[in-house]
This record gives sequence, C-alpha cells and structure tokens, in this order.
Amino acid sequence: MSSRRVEHIKTALIALLTVSALFLGWKTRLFNELFESLPFFGSVAELVKSSSGDEMGTVSVKEAARPLCIAITGEGGGRYGVKYDADARNSVYDRTSSIVGEALGTASALSVISEEEWRSALSGPGIYYEYLSPVKLSILDFWLDAKITRGEGDAIVRRVLVTFGEEKNRLYYQDTESGLFYGADTASSAGMERDLQIYGSNGAQFVYETGIRGAENAPYMMLVPGSAHSVVSAAVQGSAEQLLETTLATFGHSNENYTMSFIGSEGAQTCIGAHFNIILNPDGSVLYRLSESPEGAAGGRALSESELIEQARRIAAGTVGSGAGEAEVFFESIEQSSGLSVISFRYSIAGGRIHLFDDEPAARIAFINGVAIDAMLVFRTYAAAEEYSRLLPEIQALAAAGGEYVLCYSDNGQEAMQPFWMRLSA
Repeated sequence: MSSRRVEHIKTALIALLTVSALFLGWKTRLFNELFESLPFFGSVAELVKSSSGDEMGTVSVKEAARPLCIAITGEGGGRYGVKYDADARNSVYDRTSSIVGEALGTASALSVISEEEWRSALSGPGIYYEYLSPVKLSILDFWLDAKITRGEGDAIVRRVLVTFGEEKNRLYYQDTESGLFYGADTASSAGMERDLQIYGSNGAQFVYETGIRGAENAPYMMLVPGSAHSVVSAAVQGSAEQLLETTLATFGHSNENYTMSFIGSEGAQTCIGAHFNIILNPDGSVLYRLSESPEGAAGGRALSESELIEQARRIAAGTVGSGAGEAEVFFESIEQSSGLSVISFRYSIAGGRIHLFDDEPAARIAFINGVAIDAMLVFRTYAAAEEYSRLLPEIQALAAAGGEYVLCYSDNGQEAMQPFWMRLSA
C-alpha cells in the first residue's frame, strides 16, 4: 500500500472517530438493544418494511452473484463452457437459471454419493454452475427463487449440477466444507434440455478429464480454450460531489442538511449530517457511518442471511455498482457475530476478479438489526481495452500453480491493469 494511501486512511479514521464517538462500541455486545426506534431510509427502508420472515414480499430480488463459469453438456458428451466472457455467461445464465432453480426447489432429500457417480453425472447431459465464492444453499435458493423446504440450506457450495433424465432431472452439488458430494431426484420436468441444443461443443473440459499430472489438486476446475485476456482500464467513477450525491441518495439522506469541510492535506473531505457522516477520499474511496445515538436509535429487526445479502446488494448496486462500467459487483462473503453482520462485495470483469489496493473489497457494509450502520465503498469504473495479453495456457498454469487458480487484475490506482493468474486459497 502506498504511503499516500496510508495517510488518506489515517486522516479519514481520525475524522471518523471524532465525529462518531458514540459508535466506538458497535462491534461489541455493549448495545444489545441497538436500533429499536431508528427510522429506515429510502429504498432500503421499503425492502425491510415489506419483508416477512424469509419472504421478500412484493420486492423484486436479484442474485448478488452469478456463477464464475457455466457448462452445458449435450447428449453426445460435447460441452460448451463459458468463463471469461461476461455477456456470454449472462446469456447462458438467463436461459438456464430457471431450470437450476426448479431442480433445487423440487429435489427430494439429498444423500451422499460417490465421487465416481458425481463424475459420471458431469459427463452426461446437464447444466453445471461454479461460483467463485462459496455460498449457502439457502442463499442460492433465495437468488433462484427455489424455495427449499428441506434441511440442506446450511450446506455451503460452489459447484451445482442439474442432469437431464428421460422423465425427471436430477440435482447434485459438492459440499465445500466437507468435500462430499450429494445427489437427489427432482420433480422438475425432463425435456427442458431441448432449449439448450443451440449450444454446441467449444472444447471446454474439467481438469480431471485431461489426465494431466497434478489434476488431483483441482479436478473440477473448468478449462476453456484460448489464452488471450483483455487489458482493463480503470478510473475513479466521478468527482467527490458526484460520489457524495450517490451515497446520500442510496442511504436515504438526500433531503437532509449537512456541512462539508476538508481534512488533512491530501484533499479528503468530510460530510457531517444530523444522522450520518461521510468521508470522501480523492482515490474514490468513501466511508459512511450512521451517527445516531444508540440509546435513541431503533426500528430494525433481525433478518435472515438471504435478506441481509439482498439489502447489501441493493446498497452496493446503488453505489459502487451504479457506475462500474463493464465490471460487475458480486457477493463475496458474510460474517456474523454478536448481532453484527458484515457483507463484502468484489468487482469482476471478463471473468476476472479485481483486487483493489491492499486487497480491499469494492464494498463492505455492516448491519445491526437490519440497519446499515457502516460502509466502506470504493468507487471505480472499468472497461476492457482493445489490447490483449497472452497468459500461460491454462493447463500449463495449473501445473505451475499446483492447484486451482482464477484470472485476476490488480488495481493499485493505475489507469491500465494487466491480467494474471492467481491461485485460490485452499
């Protein structure tokens, strides 16, 4: 991290602590009855007001992440895989998500299966989804409107497969934590694969199918043809005034009075209102904090993980996602402790994960009782350039990495970013 950025952060933190001292205990158990009468604001308020239990009422819910890659395997074993083309991936997802959702929602009780059965299923006709970040099955169910009624919702998955049978489809997944494979028959109709016959084979393979040395370290990583990947341009999304306007609107403070002042010598500004304070840094990073007194705050209620992620997705979409250019903002993780929930999102472009500065997320939003009390937002915009870089072919990269890897871009504030391979943490 550069010394200038360190100074930005130091200055912002000093100001933030000064104007919001009442929140110094927000990560502790000090405020057990926090936010029992605080009003909600804007569209996020309407989301919570209309929600009940795990149902989101009439509010439209969108997935906070789409698969990193999708594969469609035909009757003859030919496979079409899409991984580094977001437009193509989205087109395939739009054609297949209802099939996967119906299989999830109508599956009978899942049982452990052998790895041999899993591999046999992968080679047959079906749809395969692989997510970059592990996600609970209950959350995936929420995104796909599957309404799982069984007890498998706590299973954490990255890989989900739906195979086509003569009469009914079958559902499979791999549990990320245990590594075990599960399968179940579904009540979803067979024959839907006819709609997918437009996809031929493009040579996509799972690593285990190649027989190469080291395949056991990443057997279910998908390899797709081609080694040229876009160079990406990067910039701050807008001026400090524009970022402030976006932040105020998303958190529902547009009609409130506030005062502005400069802090430090690097051009950072602070915006202080009756209920909030915001730090705006020249590099496009914004720190938001609700500054209502905990003793007088209220109105929130406990939300399910799926509801919290949907709340956070709407905030991320309204802020960093609103001007991200060709990049997508996708859900990465949720951490919960003592009533506090912290949800993180990342930028992605051309199938590549963007690493910001000192590996910061694009957005990190903290909630207590469904109320967004704190957020770190990095407003960046990205575009794929006409220029391409050739990377080590995937099979060779696998041998070099010694395990599963992903396409990455490192954004340290420069205007152009080169692609590179990075091994996934075990």
